[in-house]
Amino acid sequence: MTILRKRRQIAGDRGVAILAVLMIIALLTAVLFSVNRRARTGMDAVMVFRDRVTLSHMAASGIHIGRAVLIDDRINTEIDSIQETWADPMALEGIVEAFPFEKGSLSLRITDLMGRIQVNALVQYPEGRQVNGDQEVLWYRLMELVKIFSGPDYDIRPVAILHAIKDWLDSGDDDATEDFGAESDYYQGLTPSYTCRNGPVIDVSELALVKGMSAGIFNAIDASYGISDMVTTFGMVEVAQGDGFTFPGRININTAPVYVLAVLIPEVEDAHLAAEMDAFRSEMSNGLYVHDLSGDTWYKQAPGCEEINISPALITTRSDFFQIEATAVLGELQVTQTAVVRRVQNEKTGKWECRVLKWQS
Repeated sequence: MTILRKRRQIAGDRGVAILAVLMIIALLTAVLFSVNRRARTGMDAVMVFRDRVTLSHMAASGIHIGRAVLIDDRINTEIDSIQETWADPMALEGIVEAFPFEKGSLSLRITDLMGRIQVNALVQYPEGRQVNGDQEVLWYRLMELVKIFSGPDYDIRPVAILHAIKDWLDSGDDDATEDFGAESDYYQGLTPSYTCRNGPVIDVSELALVKGMSAGIFNAIDASYGISDMVTTFGMVEVAQGDGFTFPGRININTAPVYVLAVLIPEVEDAHLAAEMDAFRSEMSNGLYVHDLSGDTWYKQAPGCEEINISPALITTRSDFFQIEATAVLGELQVTQTAVVRRVQNEKTGKWECRVLKWQS
């Protein structure tokens, strides 16, 4: 009996030992699995960071390629239009392919900012006190069209909004325009409160802060297009003797989007003819553009536009402010960088340059 009991005790001890070993192995396996998972997560994070850095450099390269394209364009042409290389996505794709990357892909888009309405041109700078009459009419038509496109969902009063924008821009903060303007005392009474700009707008999103505007009206044209796509804060030129700057406000009729063309047409009821102007300047035959856009009255040749007379003070055929958007893609990752540039001629060398005014990642 004693021998049997000892054998059973030994067997029990062995079972406990085996169970303990199994528990230890299970615990170690769990620990190793957790360590491995953390290591893999850390490795994945490192690889994502590496790829994002790579994409960032690729996108930056795209911005520089865009600048080179714009400089070459200024050297070889006197006007700017949608018929040129910088405005053609397929042509830009071909240029980018000449700079192959080991991994990933790069795409470019260049937009002429002078094809938009220059919000700061509404007031005559550098004094910043008087309204530019031609621009005032232009803005009134813009708000009339926004009212038409937005429908009954928004209570849009063009004159009221126009007066409020004027007060937002002008340098005076104690003299609201007629019955509809607003200065800082009005905005300080809001919740949350803020002050009136009383100077040139820095970002177009500011317009949504103006009395009578609202974010809804600011994006009211349609689901994918709004006032933000029609206006720009850029377009400044230096005043003689370097005494400040002003905004001429001339819109490049060769590159303006259809909605902006509609605003340029004097009579609101003729705004639909903007589509005819766009079709005319875009018409091609055998891969070549049909119509010459070098003159600023070419729009009269478009069907139905013979009697249209756009004020020469509102239009131009030349631009020097552009937005370059470069998008780099690698697998599921994507990085986009945007730069606003101004083409200028170096006073010392006489060579054209693209100076960066704003760069956003």
